[in-house]
Amino acid sequence: MDAPDSGVGGRRLAIRVTPDAERQLRGGHPWLYDASITSAPPDGRPGDLAVVFDARRRFLAIGLYDPASPIRVKVLHHGRPATIDATWWRDRVADARHLRAPLEADDATTGYRCVNGENDGLPGVVLDRYADTFVLKLYGEAWFAHLDALVDAVVAVWAPPRLVLRWSRSARAEAPIADGTTLVGAAPIAPVRFRENGLVFEADVVSGQKTGFFLDQRDNRARVRDRSVGRRVLDVFSFNGGFSVSAAAGGATLVHSVDISPVAIAAVGRHLALNAELASVRACRHEASVGDATEVMAALRDAGRRFDVVVVDPPSFASRREQVPGALRAYGRLTELAVALLEPGGTLVQASCTSRVSGDDLERVVTDAAARAGARLRAVTRTGHAVDHPVTFAEGHYLDAVFATVEPRR
Repeated sequence: MDAPDSGVGGRRLAIRVTPDAERQLRGGHPWLYDASITSAPPDGRPGDLAVVFDARRRFLAIGLYDPASPIRVKVLHHGRPATIDATWWRDRVADARHLRAPLEADDATTGYRCVNGENDGLPGVVLDRYADTFVLKLYGEAWFAHLDALVDAVVAVWAPPRLVLRWSRSARAEAPIADGTTLVGAAPIAPVRFRENGLVFEADVVSGQKTGFFLDQRDNRARVRDRSVGRRVLDVFSFNGGFSVSAAAGGATLVHSVDISPVAIAAVGRHLALNAELASVRACRHEASVGDATEVMAALRDAGRRFDVVVVDPPSFASRREQVPGALRAYGRLTELAVALLEPGGTLVQASCTSRVSGDDLERVVTDAAARAGARLRAVTRTGHAVDHPVTFAEGHYLDAVFATVEPRR
């Protein structure tokens, strides 16, 4: 059954939902789960426009239909009917650009997120900028049918000198254009250089993780930089060295990077070299360990090593609800090891990018684990997302970090 004319163009599907889903949609939630749908056509295809009605056949929302995903409809628009056309796409991208105006005016930072998915009204869409190179990453097959319209909107709003297309793993096999294809400009032949808080980094925009770099920790890296003068810093799960380089630039006497990937550790060295024009970076001694984080931390502890700042920034430990207890145990174990490596009065920085673990849960786990290790936390500060990673719904919040001074218990 097609939806009646609701002022919305394109192939449309009429969707009915549960009363609870109606309430969620009226509140602006961007996801409609398959279990919340009470009526839908059997032949819906990825990318069809799903028009959601309430029990009285009034328009609630319109979004992209994805029959293979438990999030069956990713909502584009709530409230009154709207036409999803070229103007609509362009307006959404322009709204997102307006929020990033302060970053555009900052020459010290040329790497930032331009579109943050659902939080910018474009579910499953990430647009990151690395200087003159923009990377558009799309999640799910629902975007196949709307790729041209979205690219046209990005080009109209940003006029990118170079635009690279990336797909999520689930969409790559069937994608109409190969992952890593350059859509605008000349294809990159090397990692792309950009600046973050005045420091130089590289992003592998064609085949690197995410869009080539993790931009969401920019503000926390600046906080670590401010706390590093004259200090010894341990960077656990260092990846390509965002925290390591920031600490060195801030005046750390020693930075020790830990990652399980030798490729990532090699990238830390390259990024330090790219910033060697700074006297503080040249003066900083760099050590590195390739291996499992807990094993390396335990070995450093057993060797009597101590640091003034320990940064623990692990990958997500829980993609499903049933994995949360294990994730909390893992965070606690990392805290215990980090505390054992800190000098009295040292600074612990522990982050979580697990959306199913709240900031309250992270702080509780870190505090309890520190107590088990014979330490107490004071001057605890919690941080979240940077300005280019706005959050407009609960599930959109995934990044939390705890900054704390660690003291022995008396």
